[in-house]
Amino acid sequence: MPKVQPIPNAPSAGRGRRGRSVRVQTALAEINVVPLVDVMLVLLIIFMVAAPMMTQGMQVNLPQARKAANPPAQNLYVTIPADFATAGKVQIGDGAPFPVGVLDERMRQELLQRTDKSVFIRADQAITIQQFMTVTDKLKDAGVEKVAMATRPAGSTR
Repeated sequence: MPKVQPIPNAPSAGRGRRGRSVRVQTALAEINVVPLVDVMLVLLIIFMVAAPMMTQGMQVNLPQARKAANPPAQNLYVTIPADFATAGKVQIGDGAPFPVGVLDERMRQELLQRTDKSVFIRADQAITIQQFMTVTDKLKDAGVEKVAMATRPAGSTR
């Protein structure tokens, strides 16, 4: 309910414009949260649309194999992109690319949490055998017991 309070040192109520001698004051007991909810919903939608675009891995064109089987999903993957010769970067799982020089240390940290010490290498078909063996040697130095090569089934486009 609005409160009416007289203004000190104000002219009398009979002169001047109406309402100059009294001040109407309202108490702000409630905050309007509707605009806040609207903004939050818009931000939620923006982040829901943008999140899948931000989780993008390296582009790798896997070689084809006639008898390729799909490995279980819980395996650990190391990705070698086509620009490995110039960039010298690899990627573990869906993480960020990093230089191959620190692969053994990162792999040791990753294997501490796992009982299975096997790794699948996803190498682009443009990678040379020497580049593949460089990564394999780093993995063996890190304590990986089994190294396998991931391929795509013959006839698949991706």
